[in-house]
This record gives sequence, C-alpha cells and structure tokens, in this order.
Amino acid sequence: MTIPKNTVCLWFDGTALEAAQFYAATFADSAVGAVQLAPADYPSGRQGDVLTVCFTVLGMACLGLNGGPVFPQTEAFSFQVATDDQAETDRLWQAIVDNGGQASACGWCKDRWGVSWQITPRALTEALADPDRAAARRAFEAMMQMGKIDIAAIDAARRG
Repeated sequence: MTIPKNTVCLWFDGTALEAAQFYAATFADSAVGAVQLAPADYPSGRQGDVLTVCFTVLGMACLGLNGGPVFPQTEAFSFQVATDDQAETDRLWQAIVDNGGQASACGWCKDRWGVSWQITPRALTEALADPDRAAARRAFEAMMQMGKIDIAAIDAARRG
C-alpha cells in the first residue's frame, strides 16, 4: 500500500466506511481503499471495529477516522467541486441533499455526516472573476440569493 505524502483526514462518529462508500458512488475519480480495523479497544470503539478508511474523492486522498462524537464536522472545512454544467450541478447537489443532507446558501450543502460541500459551477467562478466589475457584482448578488446555483440566472445577471 502506497501512503500519499498529504491526506485530508475527516473525523467521523463510526460512519467513515459508509461515508466513503457514498462518496465513491457519487463522485467521479473516487474510490474506497484500505479499511483498517482497530487492533484494540479505544475510547469510541472496540477491537475489530472500523478505525480508518482510506478513500479518494475526485482524486484527492482522504482518510476517514472513526474517532467518535468529540469533534463534529463544521463549515470550516468543505470540499469545493467545480461542475461543468447545470446537469452536473443538479446531480451532485441532489445526491448530497436527497440522501439525508441539508441545503444551504450560495452553492453550499452538507451531507448526512456533516461534511460541507460547495457545488460550484465553473460559470459562477468565471462570472465572479469577470474583468467587468459591474458584471461580476451582478453575478455575485444573484448568487447570494441562491441555494443551489442556477447557471442560467448567473449568466443573465452577468449580462445585466
């Protein structure tokens, strides 16, 4: 087993394998790798319980640690996923929200494990970087009114 130089470690309360399997089924270039069982009892589990799960999300190396309820997920960490079109934006947003997740504002949502996701169409990123600062402002103001990002509405706002 090759261990990556840098890995994102996500803390779960006993559900790391379930989360990794969902991510692998939902996102391209994602997979579940090694599952390590606890060699002895620990504060939040027993010998033989799933302790860690190696997985990738969109090619990014991650480790799910079943550390217990002490450190819940917060919006201070999120995955930002650049989508190519409205269909991809809708599919990923719905996969997260419709499977026990929660919608939020400006393209953010949270999965059922509390991990935050920014489902961000490339069209939004381009609109916010528009050298015409008035167009960028209109796109930004439109985004601020949205939950899931509506690319057509962003494009319309950008055009004025």
